[in-house]
Amino acid sequence: MASRAGVSVATVSRVLNDHPSVRPDTRTRVLAAVTELGYRPNAVARSPRTDQTRTLGLVISDVLNPFFTELARSVEAMVFVDR
Repeated sequence: MASRAGVSVATVSRVLNDHPSVRPDTRTRVLAAVTELGYRPNAVARSPRTDQTRTLGLVISDVLNPFFTELARSVEAMVFVDR
């Protein structure tokens, strides 16, 4: 992404974290590269820095039981609705 925008990795980081010291034209180039490359932040990779995993664990006692299978599907559907 940095090479695509012609900037350093640090500059990309500043843009993605909305740091005020980035010039508007540089911000525009980086955001264009973000869109062009389809960049999406990786929450797991960011978790050590943010202290948030945004991960939900679900323990199911019997995956062959249709009740628990449906429960897992419903939880998954609700989680992806909020994204």
